[in-house]
Amino acid sequence: MAQYIIAHDLGTSGNKATLFTVGGQMVKSCTIPYDVHFFGKNCAQQNPSDWWGAVCRATKNILEGVDKADIIALSFSAQMQGCLLVDKEGNPLRPSIIWADQRALKEAEHLEREIGFDKMYEITGHRLSPSYTLEKIMWLKEHEPEVYKKAYKSLQAKDYILYRLTGEFVTDYSDASGTHALDLEHLCWADEILEASGIDRDLLPRLCNSTDIVGKVTKEAAEATGLCQGTPVVCGGGDGPCAAVGAGCIHDDELFVTFGTSAWVGGTTKKKFLDDEKIFFCFANVIPGRYMPCGAMQAAGSSYSYIRSILAPGQPYSELNTLIENSPAGAKELLFLPYMLGERSPRWNEETSGAYLGIKMHHRKEDYIRAVIEGVAYNLELILASYRKYLPVENLILTGGGAKGDVVCQILSDVFRARLSTPDHVEEATSIAAAMIAGVGVGAYDSFEDVTRFLKFQKEYAPNQENQAVYDKMKRIFDASYYALENIYKMF
Repeated sequence: MAQYIIAHDLGTSGNKATLFTVGGQMVKSCTIPYDVHFFGKNCAQQNPSDWWGAVCRATKNILEGVDKADIIALSFSAQMQGCLLVDKEGNPLRPSIIWADQRALKEAEHLEREIGFDKMYEITGHRLSPSYTLEKIMWLKEHEPEVYKKAYKSLQAKDYILYRLTGEFVTDYSDASGTHALDLEHLCWADEILEASGIDRDLLPRLCNSTDIVGKVTKEAAEATGLCQGTPVVCGGGDGPCAAVGAGCIHDDELFVTFGTSAWVGGTTKKKFLDDEKIFFCFANVIPGRYMPCGAMQAAGSSYSYIRSILAPGQPYSELNTLIENSPAGAKELLFLPYMLGERSPRWNEETSGAYLGIKMHHRKEDYIRAVIEGVAYNLELILASYRKYLPVENLILTGGGAKGDVVCQILSDVFRARLSTPDHVEEATSIAAAMIAGVGVGAYDSFEDVTRFLKFQKEYAPNQENQAVYDKMKRIFDASYYALENIYKMF
């Protein structure tokens, strides 16, 4: 008799449910989209009932033709740094403020005054920013006091679905480490920060490991999803830390790169991992007792999709990759700064914007497209350089949609001066992690070492030495260009 695990990837644009065998084979998946409401200046919200509806529809879809009694567990990878206030019955009191929302600037400034920039980073592993949950709760307390007074708990996206499935109010350490309220060293809510914020500790849910069984599917949830009543529900984790496990990056000092809409360099470590320059941040890992340092840039794949919409609308990315091959390394010294949405690592500058530099009459479409990929690579290499201050980096695992193009992978390998390995399911990392978490939680797997059931590394890219001299020169120009334009950004 076959046994199955259901993994939900609860993202910003939709929920993807994936059915895996316990042996690691992906059987089928279904994605149900939903909307983001963008408004005002950098405000972004979602309707939590859309999340639940998507989870129910996607679950029913992948259960077709499968005996639901053979589902041994389900779990989640999900968007982080949100704020959904609910009452004691779990009813949402307003739409959820999601990670992309930046309205809580004054609240972040308040925490900097009360706690200090360096101390906040030391306690939480994160820089001060309006994107975190705690600052959003503070904003609601100030601007929507009637809602705040009714609130029983503040939940992340997956935490709300966990409640709908089991009736329990919980969060895991990985998601909690994205709230700006967790003491990362001791894995508890940080009383000093909560006192400075004026937020009641009781508003935060109970903490648990990602692999803990939260509860079992209730009768009501079973009717809504098509699952069996009593199916174990394992907590799951935030999508950033999940990406490490799904890339097979489970051992100390292993690193991976994800090239998707955004891009990041992350890893798995035994100890809290911070750097003096605060270029990257650190989460609790979904692997109990581990951490996940990460440096993330804003606009990787989104820069590529933007230039595609301008220069090659509707053209498949496979054809764009062929065009890139017609341009030499360095794109004939055409440079692109990929700061289309401001920047996080390594710049941490909201005022930046994208730019081409070095434009000459001989540049053609393929050069402009290649320059975008190289610009993303140069920026990621600056993040990687911060890791290299602490550990050697000769091998990296590459995941994300960008990993589907051989020419993109080769550019990254050349710029990074590192060997890159890509798994067979480059876009399924977070779903694989959710399946692993579920399996470990119910004892189907002895440990996260069993992630090898899901991953087969079929391609490897080695740096081309002939290109490295070109890229070393372009990397220096790239870095100098940012600083030359730093004051100009402020003028827009």
